[in-house]
Amino acid sequence: MPADFPSDSEEADLVAKGRPGDNAVPLSVSEISAQLKRTVEDRFGFVRLRGELSGVKRAASGHLYCALKDEKAVIDGVMWRSGTVRLPFQPEDGLEVVASGKLTTYPGRSKYQIVIERMELAGEGALLALLEKTKARLAGEGLFDAERKRALPFLPATIGVVTSPTGAVIRDILHRLADRFPSRVIVWPVLVQGSGAADQVAGAVRGFSAMPEGHPDRPDLVIVARGGGSIEDLWSFNEEAVVRAVAECSIPTICAVGHETDTTLADYAADRRAPTPTAAAEMAVPVRAELAATLADYVHRQRQCALRPVAMGRERLEARAQRLPKPEALLQPQAQKLDDLSERLRRGLVDRAAAGRERLGELRLTPMVLQRALRESRGALAAQRLSPTLIRRPLSERRERLAALARVMRSLDPDTVLQRGFVRVTDQAGKTLTLREQAEAAGALTLKFRDGDLAATVGEGAAPAPRKRTTKRKSTGGAQEDLFG
Repeated sequence: MPADFPSDSEEADLVAKGRPGDNAVPLSVSEISAQLKRTVEDRFGFVRLRGELSGVKRAASGHLYCALKDEKAVIDGVMWRSGTVRLPFQPEDGLEVVASGKLTTYPGRSKYQIVIERMELAGEGALLALLEKTKARLAGEGLFDAERKRALPFLPATIGVVTSPTGAVIRDILHRLADRFPSRVIVWPVLVQGSGAADQVAGAVRGFSAMPEGHPDRPDLVIVARGGGSIEDLWSFNEEAVVRAVAECSIPTICAVGHETDTTLADYAADRRAPTPTAAAEMAVPVRAELAATLADYVHRQRQCALRPVAMGRERLEARAQRLPKPEALLQPQAQKLDDLSERLRRGLVDRAAAGRERLGELRLTPMVLQRALRESRGALAAQRLSPTLIRRPLSERRERLAALARVMRSLDPDTVLQRGFVRVTDQAGKTLTLREQAEAAGALTLKFRDGDLAATVGEGAAPAPRKRTTKRKSTGGAQEDLFG
């Protein structure tokens, strides 16, 4: 037995004392914990552990705490926030992972743990297991329900494409759109693979969805596209952030990720899934030539529908016209009746003329008959009493109307205002001028004053024309003026 440790036969002292040759100084708990920490970190500065995640939780600080276990052992693990932001997947209980980092101790609990710097899924099987687990959870929320799917617009004016601007995908989409129906395309460039790709794709989809109605750049349809690749290459489109962004997009969405056999969770959340990006472009727009042919067919059918009633009406009219009797047959009874009436009229005129001739022959005009008719007419004339009032009243009314017209005529006479200092300008024909342009065009003018006329010439330096005086109309006193003289 080493000399440093007391034997069983030795009794322990009440107070710790040093022994001869003993150079072991008692260590504190903190000192031994620090030595253990250095020993473990020096020996296991970098390790890779494979195990199943258990008790995964994120702290408010962003750090990730978990445990790695297998059939026989378990070890605690911690991943600081700087490492969690680079994780390409969402850690969950039950996932088999490979964690890389260093072993250390936690003196507060006398435990050893691994500080994880990098975490990866342990093979494609674990990746598929995570995919199925995420799919089941999102499907339980109703993100993949068929009732949420919306119909695509028949002819979108603007198409938004979320993809890499340098890949072949965008060229294939633009080429197919140009062949079928040229449309306006707005590309939102994003990473489609690697760290940060999921956040960029989700941000692009949400960016298109957040554009207000009526915005000139708001697309009518969104295409999320990427070329083919392995399940690791397409994993960004299985991320929950991308799936939720596609499901919540307010614009109808087509997801075209990978080739025909590739399926991501974003395909389930989109309104339509396209097997390839080229097929997405074919779903987005119709073929312009086929559309033009369809429109031409509709126009032809519309014209036929419009002309068919006319043709049927013409056929019915011809059929009824054939059943009508001939015009000659309709007019024959009336013609016969006209002939009968004409003959009766002729005989009636002959009979009336003969009767008038007989009455005239019987009439005897003697002087006595004429004198009696004259006396009767004179008596009827003498019986008429013509009162002077019947003649004076109409004459008085007409005289008053004539006087009123004369007053109106004097008030409308343009020369009446000359008495108040106004001047009337006329041209050589005697037409009154009211505009300056008319006076300049006339050249020679006549200015009518109250006491006479004055000739004038328009233009600078024109010599004044000789003054011409006219005799003032003499007043007729109180008698009414003659309106016609």
